[in-house]
Amino acid sequence: MSDTMVKITEKLKGNVARSVNPEGCRQEILNQISYVQGKGKYEGAKKALIIGGSSSYGLASRITTAFGQGADTIGVSFERPPRDENMLGTAGWYNNIYFRQEAEKAGLIGKNFIGDAFAQDMKDQVIQYIKDSFGGKIDLLVYSVAAPKRTNPDNADETWRSVIKTVGKSVTGENINLEENKLFEQTVEPASDDEVEATKHVMGGEDWEIWVDELKAAGVLADGFKTILYSYIGPKSTYDFYHEGTLGAAKDAAEASSHKIQDKIKDIDGEALISVSRAVTTKASVVIPIFPMYCIALYKIEEETGTHETPIMHKDRLFRDMVYGNRRETDDRGRLRPDAWEQREDIQAKVSELMKKITPDNFNSSLTGYDEFRREFMQLNGFEVPGADNDTVDLDKLMKLRP
Repeated sequence: MSDTMVKITEKLKGNVARSVNPEGCRQEILNQISYVQGKGKYEGAKKALIIGGSSSYGLASRITTAFGQGADTIGVSFERPPRDENMLGTAGWYNNIYFRQEAEKAGLIGKNFIGDAFAQDMKDQVIQYIKDSFGGKIDLLVYSVAAPKRTNPDNADETWRSVIKTVGKSVTGENINLEENKLFEQTVEPASDDEVEATKHVMGGEDWEIWVDELKAAGVLADGFKTILYSYIGPKSTYDFYHEGTLGAAKDAAEASSHKIQDKIKDIDGEALISVSRAVTTKASVVIPIFPMYCIALYKIEEETGTHETPIMHKDRLFRDMVYGNRRETDDRGRLRPDAWEQREDIQAKVSELMKKITPDNFNSSLTGYDEFRREFMQLNGFEVPGADNDTVDLDKLMKLRP
């Protein structure tokens, strides 16, 4: 092995990945592109901006937009480059690069902006790029941001921090420690009023509104422009720590923002959409209290019923069938509901029964979907990816990659 070759190993700290396999990230991009291409082309956007497009739902949205709709895309994300053999950067850093490379091979623009999507300077850079190098207008904005904090745009000395907590009561339940491969009891304490408001500022729709306001003021929104933000409701069994918790409060705030945005873009025949997504394995979902227990039960039932979807499967169906197709499923509040498969009564009844049977001794057995849940988590960082069996990388080459 040469001096610049580094051996890659999986490293977990609780439910947080501390290592990345760049080759696996590249292969995962190829696998997702292949999935979309296998479904064929469909009519949609031509110029898209994806805020938070480096992983999970945002990345899946970007891939189906580019390789399903044939769109040029801009991605904005906060990622870290490699520094040395002990800090190879973030998975999203490589996802951005390998997506751009494949987009360019297909004759598409895949521009990446790395930095804080909340910052005014980032908004200014993106708008200028659209004017100068992106045809002057966009017809799709996907807002898919999960962030721990945001600086108040009107007061640089104030920073809001999001929290994952309940509201009004504490809740105790079991969660999964992926590092130690065991269950542990967890109590989620209620958030203060200030924490609820801070989470709404960070994870709600305020910044989404600002992006649309500034894009429109700059004259870079095309007639028929669409914008979409992803929400989650889930079953009643998760309401305490999600839908009725701080995250749910933020999603409600985002929904209110969608109505404001709709009013602002109606003169260009625009459309502001909220899409209620299904439960998936993401870097955020694995640290949501108690939520992984629901996932391993859900995945098992979905495997049996043929309804399980990864992010690329879910978002490709959303855009192909609902955003740009003629098979929209909406609820009484006008939200798109691609989560209907997860919410089927028969599936939820079976999930509830299975959750009652899960114990510390059997949670990681064939009784549940634990293996799939863990595998999907590792794939987020380039491990256990079908088609990628390389466990060494050339650090020198990685350091030369540019987004």
